[in-house]
This record gives sequence, structure tokens and C-alpha cells, in this order.
Amino acid sequence: MSLAVKFASKSKMHPRNLHNQGYDFDKLIVVCPELTNYLVTTPRGETSINFSNPVAVKLLNKALLHQYYGIKHWQLADGFLCPPIPGRVDSLHYIADLLAATLKVPVKKLKHCNIKGLDIGCGANLIYPLLGNSVYGWQFVASDINQPSIQAANHLIESNALNDEIECRWQPELKSIFNNIIQPNEYYDFTMCNPPFHRSAEEANTGTQRKQTNLKVNSQQRGARLTGLSVGGLNFAGQHNELWCEGGESAFICRMIAESKQYRQQCGWFTSLVAKKDNLSAIKKALKKANVKDQKIINMSQGQKISRMICWSFDKK
Repeated sequence: MSLAVKFASKSKMHPRNLHNQGYDFDKLIVVCPELTNYLVTTPRGETSINFSNPVAVKLLNKALLHQYYGIKHWQLADGFLCPPIPGRVDSLHYIADLLAATLKVPVKKLKHCNIKGLDIGCGANLIYPLLGNSVYGWQFVASDINQPSIQAANHLIESNALNDEIECRWQPELKSIFNNIIQPNEYYDFTMCNPPFHRSAEEANTGTQRKQTNLKVNSQQRGARLTGLSVGGLNFAGQHNELWCEGGESAFICRMIAESKQYRQQCGWFTSLVAKKDNLSAIKKALKKANVKDQKIINMSQGQKISRMICWSFDKK
């Protein structure tokens, strides 16, 4: 199957991403006045925040979700993974392109196609279902292995009156992905996942410390005015299941591919983010072993960060 899917340029996000031109803080502080206390000024005279401050990052997310996506109630307890909104919505735009090409309809008509998605590992932030429902009107089932995350996600659903749009399901088995979640006679147009990246808690801690150090160094190099701001804590917080699993990202995705074959009749496209390019070799071997019908690698870019999404589907016959 030949699908026309748009690819990101080297430095820009998806063309439909509302955040391609940066943040309009004048608008954001109107919907989230608390954000005012965390603004900084760069040497160029531009307004920004200190991205190494977890409180500032959470408030930025809260403001973005309210201003651009109509999600008026969003909060995240300490210790849970705080996602970058522009990167998360970028993934959804590329999935929309994939679905539009598959269904042979314009992207703008996807809202009328009764699309239903499955988010594997929704976390307490529930970011993919919230954004996917807001931008494209998709319904979601969201799963997670961590019960406190499910409880927090359910609170977000209730607070934003989305009970008819998003359903959370707890995954009771550590090694299962689709088992226990996809029920008989259910059909999903797509599944999506941002898998645990690291192989161990030690590796996750090292990676978090590296990111935190880089953020502080970059802030100092930009000369941003940080007076009075707390730079303690980690905005890359996360539960262990959000950050690492045995075998890391590659093992998780390969396990997902193997298990997806069991549900080949119940899903149009299976997708997953792939953070590390070196993992693609093992993933491609897993796809070949699973005898998938179609596969695509969609390259994505958020500033200097390059990531990719692996997509696969099976012959339904």
C-alpha cells in the first residue's frame, strides 16, 4: 500500500502544529496567571520560562492545554512524567495523516469518521487522549499498568467532562500490552505508545541527570534572567514504568509487535514512538518475523530533537 504521509523538515514540527512559531506568553498568562511568576527574559528580549523548573513546565502545560485545546482542568502530581505538549501533539498530527491516507479522506474530515484510538501507557498526564480528542474528536481507550496513574487520569477525564470520550483501563500484567485491554469485538483505528526508553532504574537516573544538567547549562548560555526562580527538582520526573523496563525501548516494542499479531483483525494501524535510531534494526526484524503487511517509519522533529514513529498493519484476510 502506498501512503502519502508528510514528513517533518529538519528543524520544524508538523505543519499543522500550533506551536511551530513558539509560545505566545501574553495569551498564556491570561488563562494561567500563575505562569507570570515563572517568566524569564532572554538576551534577545524574548519571553520564556526556565525549563529546568518543574513548576514552570507544569504551568506552561496547563496554560497551553487551556488556551489552544480547550482543556480547562489539567494538573499533575509530583513524581509523574510531565510531557512536552508540542511534541505530543506532533505525533497525533502524523497519525492523522496516516489515517487520512488509509481512509482516503482529507484530514479535516477525520472528525466525521468515528475514529477510535488506544493509548498504551497513558500515564497520569493522559496527554495523548486529551489532545487527540480536542484536535480531531477521536475517542480513546487509555491503559496503564500503574494504578495511581489510572486514578489520576480518571480524575482528568471527570474534571473535563470527557467520560463519553475517553475510558481508562488498568493493565494488571507486567509483561502484557494488548492482552487484558483489547476486548472481543472491539476495533481500533490505531494504537499508539511512548514506550519506556531505559533498560534500568540506574540508566534512567543517569539520563534524567544529564537532561537536567543540559537544561541548566543552556539557560546559563542564553543568559536568561532566572533571579528568584527555583531550579531544584526534575521536570523529567516519572514513575519507574514510565521511564524504564527490562530490555529498554527495543525489547518493549518488539514485544508489542509480537503481541499485536494476535489482534491483527481488531486494529487498523499499530504505532509506537522510537526514541533511539539504533533500535530500528531489531524492530524491523520483529516486524518481519510477525509477517506484517505494511510498515512505515515517520521521521519527526522538534527543534534539535529528532525522533521517529514506527507504524505497522496486518493483512485482515
